[in-house]
Amino acid sequence: MLNINILCIGKIKEKYLKDAIDEYSKRLSKYCKLSIIELPDEKIPNKINDNITNEIKTKECSMLLNNIKKDSYIFCLDLSGKEFSSEEFSQELQKISMENSSLTFIIGGSLGLTKDLLLKSNQKICFSKMTFPHQLIRVFLLEQIFRAFKISNGETYHR
Repeated sequence: MLNINILCIGKIKEKYLKDAIDEYSKRLSKYCKLSIIELPDEKIPNKINDNITNEIKTKECSMLLNNIKKDSYIFCLDLSGKEFSSEEFSQELQKISMENSSLTFIIGGSLGLTKDLLLKSNQKICFSKMTFPHQLIRVFLLEQIFRAFKISNGETYHR
């Protein structure tokens, strides 16, 4: 069974988001072994500059790098990444999972990811050029992974 790891900075506090994450996690258990690892976010001061931004991103990305499973295919969620339709994403996951038993999706903190981490990824993906809260993106990601499995298995799902 395919292992899917989601590494993210920050904890989910809102009950409605936790409920959605729990629901999609339960639905995905039929298709894969899912692991969600929440890592602590760094406090962002009111007055911020490039040095502070880089320091925070470096700390958060170091934690992310330390939690990537060996030999895992790495997707970073990033605004510079490729945008997929649901069907294209399903095909991409199916193709990648033929050669990889572990996939890792990385959702950075509110300041984003370092260039170093982005270079270590196998692929960058983008859900939208719009900005969304990282907690909400986690729900989007789980829903799209679930939809991808439904599509690749020829199962009906809300269109």
